[in-house]
Amino acid sequence: MANRGYLAAMVACGVLLTGCDGQTGPGAADLGPGPAANESSGPSAPEGLIGSWTIADLADPGVGTILRLADHELYLVGSRCGILRGSWRADTDGNFLAEVNSTVSAAVEGTPDCKRVSQDTPGWLRRVTAYRIDGSGRPVLLDNLAQPVARLLPGATPTAGPDMAASLLEPPTVTDEARRALAPAAALPPTLNPADQHRLTGRWTPAVGHRGAYLEFTTDGEWRGSDGCNGGGGRWITATGGALLATTGPVTKIGCPDQVPVWSWLRTTRRAGLDGEALVLLDAQGREAGRLRPAD
Repeated sequence: MANRGYLAAMVACGVLLTGCDGQTGPGAADLGPGPAANESSGPSAPEGLIGSWTIADLADPGVGTILRLADHELYLVGSRCGILRGSWRADTDGNFLAEVNSTVSAAVEGTPDCKRVSQDTPGWLRRVTAYRIDGSGRPVLLDNLAQPVARLLPGATPTAGPDMAASLLEPPTVTDEARRALAPAAALPPTLNPADQHRLTGRWTPAVGHRGAYLEFTTDGEWRGSDGCNGGGGRWITATGGALLATTGPVTKIGCPDQVPVWSWLRTTRRAGLDGEALVLLDAQGREAGRLRPAD
């Protein structure tokens, strides 16, 4: 899902980073909500995830040593290929989703293996569907069975390098924008039926707009789509109450008539429900972000 133009632009800006892992993603059985983790820990504060963390208790320490979460940006630091960049989503019910979609290390361009893994979310991170904040205020990342995948220890500081942006050496802070993005979502309206993983899987087309626009959700937790001119994709998970979180990677910027902003829909979606056969995507305030129908 990495975009070469996007990568070049980042390098031109002087933000040169590194990171990688070649693990494959989970099967469909590994996907699912993570609410089981919350049955014992209660509601969580997702802004507590923002920080620069040392990754602990991970079965494969070769995938990186530092996870930096800032607003919706993610950096994975410390593996043989350098630092990877991606995005993450979380909510107050303890659901968590992340992906790796690019690198901004110029060295990776000439290394086929590192270029490939820079576009593939590490296997351990793909297993994470939930989180909890433990008694000491430290995040624990969990799989769909509420089992710990990794623990995050505070105070991590990447080692300064000639190609590393100075901003990445500073711990990220919780901004007002982040608080708004991570605020509790309105409940699904009673007129809609919750759209779970089974009901979402498949191809959908917008109710109005460009005939070539679509969203397709696959059983392995990936989605792909088009606004009618540009292709893109990311990852997705569902949870109880119609909760839907999706990450979005870089996309091209080709213009055409009747484009449908499917990327914006998914970036803002917090709930998904069915109105008959129509799929309705809702933002945190319960406002309709987009409406789709099953593809013919």
